[in-house]
Amino acid sequence: MAKESGYIGSIDQGTTSTRFIIYDHDARAVASHQVEFTQFYPEAGWVEHDPMEILESVKVCIAKALDKATADGHNVDGGLKAIGLTDQRETTIVWSKSTGLPLHKAIVWMDARTSSICRRLEKELSGGRSHFVESCGLPISTYFSAMKLLWLMENVDDVKEAIKKGDAIFGTIDTWLIWNMTGGVNGGLHVTDVTNASRTMLMNLKTLNWDQDTLKTLGIPADLLPKIVSNSEVIGEICKGWPIPGIKIAGCLGDQHAAMLGQACKKGEAKSTYGTGAFILLNTGEVPIKSGHGLLTTLAYKLGPQAQTNYALEGSIAIAGAAVQWLRDSLGIIKSASEIEDLAAKVDSTGGVYFVPAFNGLFAPWWREDARGVCIGITRFTNKSHIARAVLESMCFQVKDVLDSMNKDAGEKGSLDNEKGEFLLRVDGGATANNLLMQIQADLMGTPVVRPVDIETTALGAAYAAGLAVGFWKEEDIFESGEKAKNSKVFRPAMEEGIRKKKVESWCKAVERTFDLADLSI
Repeated sequence: MAKESGYIGSIDQGTTSTRFIIYDHDARAVASHQVEFTQFYPEAGWVEHDPMEILESVKVCIAKALDKATADGHNVDGGLKAIGLTDQRETTIVWSKSTGLPLHKAIVWMDARTSSICRRLEKELSGGRSHFVESCGLPISTYFSAMKLLWLMENVDDVKEAIKKGDAIFGTIDTWLIWNMTGGVNGGLHVTDVTNASRTMLMNLKTLNWDQDTLKTLGIPADLLPKIVSNSEVIGEICKGWPIPGIKIAGCLGDQHAAMLGQACKKGEAKSTYGTGAFILLNTGEVPIKSGHGLLTTLAYKLGPQAQTNYALEGSIAIAGAAVQWLRDSLGIIKSASEIEDLAAKVDSTGGVYFVPAFNGLFAPWWREDARGVCIGITRFTNKSHIARAVLESMCFQVKDVLDSMNKDAGEKGSLDNEKGEFLLRVDGGATANNLLMQIQADLMGTPVVRPVDIETTALGAAYAAGLAVGFWKEEDIFESGEKAKNSKVFRPAMEEGIRKKKVESWCKAVERTFDLADLSI
């Protein structure tokens, strides 16, 4: 990259924590700060966040990261060119235009309270579960924002009242943050980007506008919805009362799309992000590919108002790193998430134990809301190391299931092999620091796994988008950065093919045991 002074900031608002990272022109993180926030579980299968706490966490992270950068001799006050924003997708907020206050806690993407609404719509609509797939690429599922918005409209009196008065507005986390950061009740901008909008079920994938037929069918008023913008353009300026007033907000992407950009995934290239869930995206280029194998058709990114749209196939896994948190917080088997690698490495197999973390159902490629978690194959020989290893394997099996579906959907056009004829899976996210997890992933797929030096590519992707919009970087800086690839670590499969096949068969048996268990809690 050509040398240029200055910095780009990136807000990374995730499912369990918020971070602000400051990058220099070489895309090196010079300072960062992270804050965890509260998870609320009011009922089984329900997950909520406090939008005001998230707002405060962003303020704290920006201020602390600026202090750290300044203390280390970086002139960020005078040199910050713009910021980008990336967020947990689908999480839904409705708030009051006049007071700026949320009318209910945020309903998180993995929340399953809308299953009865989904079942009702599947029965009522002629297309059943796939009724809206043609316009938005998504099946009717508890996962997506439209169902969460319907639940709020049907069950929360404050929301009903505010809609009647014309005082209610809807948004995902990006919309909530931008509205507040650009003025809030004093002229805050009500916008979202194409990637976050693509996860609501309400945006038409071809026109990139809200789909009027869908809104009419679901009874959602259009005036609740934000304006849709591209991923890389100057959206607005940060208002007074924030640590960096006057700085441009110039990039916005949903977290998985930001990770694709951070990994510089071009057409035919795939990445898997391991966080609370796991998310595998394959860039399919300028034409959306309809899945016949349980995947979602979505956007990869659109890097400017006039830029070509890149589409993607996505497989979403609800529970990945969250299963490790469950071992830590609910069972007490480990004291910190990082301990799982050493514990699982004490045994060389799971001893026949298979764990399927269907805590709130299963996403791609199964799409079973009636599934619940199982741990099978337990004997007197089983110890906590076997269970820890089975948890790691469950993450990798789920990723393999999705990649198998991608290969079926995209065919030969969908995967770019390297010069050795291998398919390379790019990986990122905090859990990829676990070397054992990465080796298990390569073994179960039978193909190499590539981990970059900087595994937090989500924040980097948002920074790239903002930097492109203000001319800090050019696209060739991002997509032709061969030096990064040279420094990546490659995990190659070491498992015999016969053992791999046997383990996959056993995993599929375990998955089938999770079906039709949702009523057990009664």
